[in-house]
Amino acid sequence: ISDDELGTLVDAFNAMLEQIHDRDSALVKSKEAAETASKAKSHFLANINHELRTPLNAIIGFSEIIKNEMLGKLENPKYSSYAKDIYTAGTHLLQLINDILDYSKLESGQIDLSLDTVDLNRTLKTVVRLTMPQATEHRIEILREVAEDPLTIVTDERKLRQVLLNILSNAVKFNPDGGKVTVRAWRDRGRSAVIIEVVDTGIGIAPEDMDTAMAHFGQVESGFNRHYEGTGLGLPLSKKYVQAMGGVFELQSAAGLGTTVTITLPLQPIKGS
Repeated sequence: ISDDELGTLVDAFNAMLEQIHDRDSALVKSKEAAETASKAKSHFLANINHELRTPLNAIIGFSEIIKNEMLGKLENPKYSSYAKDIYTAGTHLLQLINDILDYSKLESGQIDLSLDTVDLNRTLKTVVRLTMPQATEHRIEILREVAEDPLTIVTDERKLRQVLLNILSNAVKFNPDGGKVTVRAWRDRGRSAVIIEVVDTGIGIAPEDMDTAMAHFGQVESGFNRHYEGTGLGLPLSKKYVQAMGGVFELQSAAGLGTTVTITLPLQPIKGS
């Protein structure tokens, strides 16, 4: 090979190295910009969440006082009906805000667990009680079947309660009037875990829509979810929280045949989870 050819090869090689260096530098800058944008977004959402919660809590609190006629009877019954609508809309909006903030935290990997000994039976009773007004309105029966009492685990009670509320609310929300939801929990001694199962007789999810249902902001088109709006974050948030607690989240469903959500949680937190 001649000196000229060798020089040409060296020049080409150096040019290629320069291109690789420029590309790497661009990737690093893009990564840094994305991380900065993510932090700015999380900071913005945290601030806006606080700014929105303050007036919303006032709206919810005062509308509840009027709705329940705590300071005396309302002369016109329409006022009570309007107060109920304001309260319902306010609590719904607050839940959407909370979902978006939680999603932002999950995106940035900010999942902090507050571990404590949790009486699962008591937690399930609370969740069923909170969901009961929604179920009663649509004549949906909620059955609670717990094999052991007490059934205790070490986990984050607040996040577990939120997961169960998300799942149970969905089970009621996407159930026709007169439907049924069954909540079961039992200890799996072989795996040192507890199993929680929520089974509903609702509209179900077709196999081709399963990925959409589990995606962030994903909403499967149906007459039900067009009537009951939401962010589409309930299921993916629940799955993320269960995984953060060292558990497994499973969803089984078929269109027209209902949905079964199964959660497996360790009795004790797993190191590194």
